[in-house]
Amino acid sequence: NLHHLRARPVSRNPAGPYRAVSNQLKLVSLLHEGVDTLDKVFEYAVVHFPQRDCLGTREVLSEEDEIQPNGKVFKKVILGDYNWLSYEDTFHLSQRFGSGLAALGQKPLCNIAVFCETRAEWIIAAQACFMYNFPLVTLYSTLGGAAIAHGLNETEVTHIITSKDLLQSRLKAILMDVPRLKHIIVVDKKPTSWPDLPRGIMVHNMAAVQELGSKPENSKSQPVPSDIAVIMYTSGSTGIPKGVMISHSNIIAGITGMAERIPNLNENDTYIGYLPLAHVLELSAELVCVSHGCRIGYSSPQTLADQSSKIKKGSKGDTSVLRPTLMAAVPEIMDRIYKNVMTKVEEMSSVQKTLFVLAYNYKMEQISKGYSTPLCDRLVFRKVRSLLGGNTRVLWSGGAPLSAATQRFMNICFCCPVGQGYGLTETCGAGTISELSDYSTGRVGAPLVCSEIMLKDWEEGGYFSTDKPNPRGEILIGGPNVTMGYYKNEQKNREDFFVDANGQRWFCTGDIGEFHHDGCLKIIDRKKDLVKLQAGEYVSLGKVEAVLKNCPLIDNICAYANSDESYVIGFVVPNQKQLTTLAEQKGIRGSLEELCNHAEMEKEVLHIITDAAVTGKLERFEIPKKICLSPEPWTPETGLVTDAFKLKRKELKTHYQDDIERMYGGK
Repeated sequence: NLHHLRARPVSRNPAGPYRAVSNQLKLVSLLHEGVDTLDKVFEYAVVHFPQRDCLGTREVLSEEDEIQPNGKVFKKVILGDYNWLSYEDTFHLSQRFGSGLAALGQKPLCNIAVFCETRAEWIIAAQACFMYNFPLVTLYSTLGGAAIAHGLNETEVTHIITSKDLLQSRLKAILMDVPRLKHIIVVDKKPTSWPDLPRGIMVHNMAAVQELGSKPENSKSQPVPSDIAVIMYTSGSTGIPKGVMISHSNIIAGITGMAERIPNLNENDTYIGYLPLAHVLELSAELVCVSHGCRIGYSSPQTLADQSSKIKKGSKGDTSVLRPTLMAAVPEIMDRIYKNVMTKVEEMSSVQKTLFVLAYNYKMEQISKGYSTPLCDRLVFRKVRSLLGGNTRVLWSGGAPLSAATQRFMNICFCCPVGQGYGLTETCGAGTISELSDYSTGRVGAPLVCSEIMLKDWEEGGYFSTDKPNPRGEILIGGPNVTMGYYKNEQKNREDFFVDANGQRWFCTGDIGEFHHDGCLKIIDRKKDLVKLQAGEYVSLGKVEAVLKNCPLIDNICAYANSDESYVIGFVVPNQKQLTTLAEQKGIRGSLEELCNHAEMEKEVLHIITDAAVTGKLERFEIPKKICLSPEPWTPETGLVTDAFKLKRKELKTHYQDDIERMYGGK
């Protein structure tokens, strides 16, 4: 399987550029001839699939508060069926909304912001902006107040599209810090009046703006391919967020590259949308779907499956009702499903358990030989598969890398391939995607047909394109999907982007990769995560974390090392269930917090981590010598991880400063 060539260098040079085998001569930048701006992409779909379902939303039948045994209150919802808007309905709603925004004084080529959860209205608003050439500024809904204000002020927006919840919980507090803001458009139907906002700010409901837009057409200006479609703020792992300028032609090139890796993608596919649309991967995935006439049913991490936190016991989660064929999977969510299933396996009778393990190992062996296992799938894995609705034919994973154990588990138990991808906001989310027949773990696949990849030597890290057996180096991505740079940040643009002799743009990723013989890329390090220990050994913190995340006891981990110390330490968020079980075995009692602060538990967990590190072939000096356990999980709300759940090392260091001193002080 490995020797099937997927990409190769255009010249003989091991540094590249590497291109997909099918595209050695030129890179692809369009889905359809002449369809070169996003409004045309949508119009193409509306002409070809006018009556097909486009966007679906579940009806909320009732909401209730459920009081937990410990006195906490959980909000639970009971949801009905999906209600669908056709492609034609969606087009008319977008057109009217764009026209209404123009009537409210929004001008072409002037930025407008969307700050909203993932839902049908987000895409309706976005299509309106693409049609009327309003560059769309997107901000994660979990950014802090100062970061949101920074983005809105830097882009000088006067109009913002948001939801009642976010207006209430996030925007209201910073309105005084965004003096240019005049109009707030709320996508929800109610309430229609907001009494306590600062003077000079008008609030409109989406429906009222659409009503305004149904009057005779407000003149619209057609975008050209090089116009900016989106300014996407990425929550950097460091400092203030940067706005990435993405043109119409960038997005179209990116989605052309992605679509090529999904076999027979067509209008019979259903995609479940639950990740933040302010994230390039989700926006690209949904635009891939819209461009091919698929339907998108909306969901959220809290309502995704029957077991999700907001779904009332006994009622159906979104995957059960929608039964999607395509789904994007972030490690965070997949690891949760993996741990749930493994916990269930632990609770089985010994006969069932033996059967599961046998089937799992048998299927792993069969897959590696290229065979399928219809009987195991039907008898053993159907139950697990039904957690996602039972119809998934492709799962793709992006954002942070999936652990090998999780990826293997998904391939086997969900009976469908898992595509691992690699890309950044700066490259429109596009770069590489593994082919679905590639069941090897830890690789991110060959370059997409829209991009090419070079490896640049990095001397300090000791990575060279002449390395044996595989060429290694910093990953540079070139192609029509490489974005136009950071908004109002010339200095950073000069550092991270360049244009080659042929006028093609390139982005320097800061990630270190190696190319295998078949032309697939593996990410092996990150420039910024390299720490030199006292004795001169280099430790890649990301590598240590990736290995230790495979340990079922660990929900999350951040490795840390100080250059004037001789060893690595770690902050660990333990899996509550596993930790409690471990404590029971050792006869230790207490709340989660007490267990995490218990010296004996710290020792036990460190023991298990050390075993996992040895199994994962970490060097002696890479293994954490001391750890501290954190009872609180790290979420974007805590500010300790980004929205893609990447670690914010600086914030984590500050947060655990006392523990660092304790772990290094020998106390």
